[in-house]
Amino acid sequence: MSQRKYTIAKIGARTEEFLKRILPLMGVNVRFEITEGEELHPGFENPEIRVKFSGHDVPDLLENKAEVLLALEHLTMEALRIPFEDHSRICFDANDHRMLRIEELRQSAVTAAERVRDSKRPFRFNPMNSRERRIIHLALRDFKEVRSESEGFEPRRNVVIYPEGMPSQPASAPPPMRRGRR
Repeated sequence: MSQRKYTIAKIGARTEEFLKRILPLMGVNVRFEITEGEELHPGFENPEIRVKFSGHDVPDLLENKAEVLLALEHLTMEALRIPFEDHSRICFDANDHRMLRIEELRQSAVTAAERVRDSKRPFRFNPMNSRERRIIHLALRDFKEVRSESEGFEPRRNVVIYPEGMPSQPASAPPPMRRGRR
C-alpha cells in the first residue's frame, strides 16, 4: 500500500486552525470534522483527508453548485500551501454532496455517451470545474464508441463528447481581456 502524502497528523491541526478563524468571519453556523479519506468512489476520487461539514448553515455552503464550499476548500488549500496537483487529495464535503455529485456526473456522462453513440453527433456539457470534468472523462474511459475532450477557457471550460472517429471542433478564441480604467 502506498504511503499517504497527507494525514491528519501532518495537516489536521493547521486545517482546523484555519477553519476556526475563517468560518466566524464568513458568518456561517457550521461544525466540521477532519477524517482520514474513505474510498467512496474508487477510480474517481479517493481523497486522503476529508473535511465534513454539518450544522444549521450547511445549505448556505451548498448553494449554487456548492460554490461557497468549493471556495472554502480552495482558500484552505492556499492557506496550507498545498500544491495545485495535490488538491484532489483533500476533499471538503457536506451532506454527502460530493458523493452524490460524483454519481450524478457519472450517470450524466454515460447517458450523454449513449446519446452520442446513437446520434453520431457531439454533446457539449455546460462549463464545470476541473474536478468535475475529470470525473466525466474517467466515467467514459471504457466507452469505445466515443471520446471526450475538455475545451474552452476557464472559467467556461467544458467537456465535449465526440463519436469515435469524428474530428474535434475548432477551438473558439479565448474571451477578450478587459482593460481596466487607470
